[in-house]
Amino acid sequence: MLSSLSKLTPQQLEEIRVLERELGKTLLSFSSYEVVTAELAESELSRVRELEEKLGTMLVAVSGTQRRV
Repeated sequence: MLSSLSKLTPQQLEEIRVLERELGKTLLSFSSYEVVTAELAESELSRVRELEEKLGTMLVAVSGTQRRV
């Protein structure tokens, strides 16, 4: 399973902002996905690692995703 920040509608964002104001706290919304990691050749893995280093992030190669509710 992999989680990432949710893609929300403007209405959903507004509902979260209302609750944030009421609580005085910042809220983050995450969605979970069922994923199957992709097999990478050593040369492909090297390229992924280089881009991760350049961007300062982590990348995950997957062969497909399905959003969990």
